[in-house]
Amino acid sequence: MSVLVGKKAPSFTAKAVQGQNIIEEFSLDQFIGEKYVVLFFYPKDFTFVCPTELHRFQDEIAQFESRGVQVVGCSTDSEFSHWAWLNTPKNKGGIEGVTYPLVADINKTISEDYDVLAGEVVLDEDDNIEVEGELVAYRGLFLIDKAGTVRHQVVNDMPLGRSINECIRVIDALQHFELHGEVCPMDWQKGDDAMTADHAGVSSYFSK
Repeated sequence: MSVLVGKKAPSFTAKAVQGQNIIEEFSLDQFIGEKYVVLFFYPKDFTFVCPTELHRFQDEIAQFESRGVQVVGCSTDSEFSHWAWLNTPKNKGGIEGVTYPLVADINKTISEDYDVLAGEVVLDEDDNIEVEGELVAYRGLFLIDKAGTVRHQVVNDMPLGRSINECIRVIDALQHFELHGEVCPMDWQKGDDAMTADHAGVSSYFSK
């Protein structure tokens, strides 16, 4: 598994769906210098755990917007599958009402670049192409800053849903550091004391 933290987020241009609109050329580059990005991958449309995550991001969309963060979802499904899922009511397993973009990684290249693609393409003894497992994305999540650099990543196996609260907490920690130059200790929450990077600051924090 590649560690992308501290590196430029892999660039891509792909089709995406937002609301009723199919976007022919969607890229995260449009947000550089303008917004933070939470890019999250999920395995498949029309499944069970995935809609709980997509709806939860939508439920908290105001929290992300207030922090200047653009939420973007991505799976290896086509734009037509995304569109159909977005037009299916929640009580029928759909994600109707989700407003943020969903990227169609139909060629698997984005998932591969972010190193969240499950399964493997191999050659058998006769040089025939075979696929071991399914070529779908793990539950990867990447926080990308305004400069286009990955500052946080987490990858869950497919049965394990993520925590929206932890995602927001990490955004708050990054923005606190950028604003104040203070580092954030374990379990830090917005409003808590943070720490300066010098020895005096660390000492004063732990003396409280």
